[in-house]
Amino acid sequence: MANFLPVRESLCVVRPLPDILNIQGDTMKKLTKGLLISVIAIATVLAAGCPQRRSIAEIERNPGRYADKEVAIVGVVRDSYGVSVPGTPIRGGVYKIDDGTGSIWVVTEDTVPGKGAEIGIKGRVGTGVSWSGKNYGLGIYETGRKYGRR
Repeated sequence: MANFLPVRESLCVVRPLPDILNIQGDTMKKLTKGLLISVIAIATVLAAGCPQRRSIAEIERNPGRYADKEVAIVGVVRDSYGVSVPGTPIRGGVYKIDDGTGSIWVVTEDTVPGKGAEIGIKGRVGTGVSWSGKNYGLGIYETGRKYGRR
């Protein structure tokens, strides 16, 4: 007879799951509830960082409430003045945006959108907004912009 090594019944040892992974009943409900509360809390914190969309009439009615706060506005560009030198970082200007409830001047350090452009902007509300030596009164310092239909 040939010499064979003794054979074990199994090379794989099956052990029960640790108690931490063997979750059932009330413990499972508590963990699920805790996870759900955590997800809601994180979503709330992330949403709080987004500016609220406001109408221009609302900002003009109560400028003190929105002073130095970030807001979002959607509207159409009615007037614009700016400078942009291709190939250099020199650019910026002001433009007037109208949302149907009123219009407000927006100061930008980016290129100025053309008249008739449908845009959404976010920025900080300020009084005494000025550009190139001219004061435009109540306005917004742009921090972001998205274009609508073109």
